[in-house]
Amino acid sequence: MIWLLLVPAYLVGTFPNAAIVARSRGIDIQQVGSGNPGASNVARMMGTKWGVVVFILDGLKGAIPAAAGVLLDNRAAAYGMLAAAVLGHMFPITRRFKGGKGVATMGGGAMVLQPILSLAMLMLWVIVRKLSGKASIASLAIMIGLPVAVAVKGAPGWEIATLVACNALVLVRHVDNIKRLLAGRELSASRTA
Repeated sequence: MIWLLLVPAYLVGTFPNAAIVARSRGIDIQQVGSGNPGASNVARMMGTKWGVVVFILDGLKGAIPAAAGVLLDNRAAAYGMLAAAVLGHMFPITRRFKGGKGVATMGGGAMVLQPILSLAMLMLWVIVRKLSGKASIASLAIMIGLPVAVAVKGAPGWEIATLVACNALVLVRHVDNIKRLLAGRELSASRTA
């Protein structure tokens, strides 16, 4: 019965934070920059503070379902609900399955399920972004780093496998970024306004 919560978790993931925040400033976020409805594109087009707002809101889309699973004392359900929320963010039925790339939503859930390691990944993201000037490189670094860190920590195999699967999907969503990086055409991280 607890797996019935996957549907509401998916629907939580579909909430269009980036589109709403951008629209409040008269911008259609899917028509500017990379066209991605996520925190990085909002930061690029509207400034860092707006990107942070969207990052936090998108993070809550992962944190709330994961926390619900933890409160139900079912860690497997918590991971399942996080995965459903990430899928909802990436492939929202409400927007013809055209969503974001899942970094913030995955990060929000991971913060609930692996708080210490997630804080370390957040620091890694900030450092890599600062050094490279590319949010996509920072995102790729933490998507690889978190499963590795969880494995080193000695988590159960199913937890590691779930994180690998979710993060692999996030990495797949970054294929265009990777192509642009290789071609030297990736957009810079953000404006400062």
